[in-house]
Amino acid sequence: MSDAPKPLVMIVDDEPQIRRLLTVTLEANGYRVLSAVNGQEGLVLAAQHRPALVILDLGLPDLSGQEVLRRLREWSEVPVVILSVLGDEKGKVAALDAGADDYVTKPFNTDELLARLRVALRHASEKEEVAVFRAKNLVVDLATRRVTLGGKEVKLSVTEYDLLRLLVRHAGKVVTQRQILREVWGAGHDEDTHYLRVYMAHLREKLEDDPAKPELFLTETGVGYRLVQQD
Repeated sequence: MSDAPKPLVMIVDDEPQIRRLLTVTLEANGYRVLSAVNGQEGLVLAAQHRPALVILDLGLPDLSGQEVLRRLREWSEVPVVILSVLGDEKGKVAALDAGADDYVTKPFNTDELLARLRVALRHASEKEEVAVFRAKNLVVDLATRRVTLGGKEVKLSVTEYDLLRLLVRHAGKVVTQRQILREVWGAGHDEDTHYLRVYMAHLREKLEDDPAKPELFLTETGVGYRLVQQD
């Protein structure tokens, strides 16, 4: 049996039922749990206890979730998974752009939440960028810029590869449309979402087994895209 300490997860949420559900779920799956009922308490506890991961509600009674995240990011790179209500797309996008690692929508599936937490914690533990990314039958070698699918090399345009590389660097995480447009197309292209839709279609056509039913390049409606990372 491993003697490694259990990761400490801090919940920042003002709903007692959510805190109880998360606490029971997390403790049953090998985590220690710390809870805060508002943003200010969350910031104090984060500084005192240095959790391995933070689950942060956007709708807090004192500070907005985005403000809590902004203050947290002034001194910490702890992974943050946002809890948001269904349809709160602007809040999700703002939080992801402010440095959140992922989001889960209320009401949430506990298995999905646990999977998202594992991915966020793994990202935090990786000290160096992985040179070779693998998922299903896709292999992306960032060092040689070589992309293969089922062992066969796939030729990508410069823009297609830049988009793929960005998604690989953030594999398992949601990357917002705004972030993709800024990093791939540059400043001034924040609203050019049609470019992104066209090039995502290109990647799916070249790298998905069935482009009509993507399993690697997933759309997070109204928010952005996620490249699936093998768990």
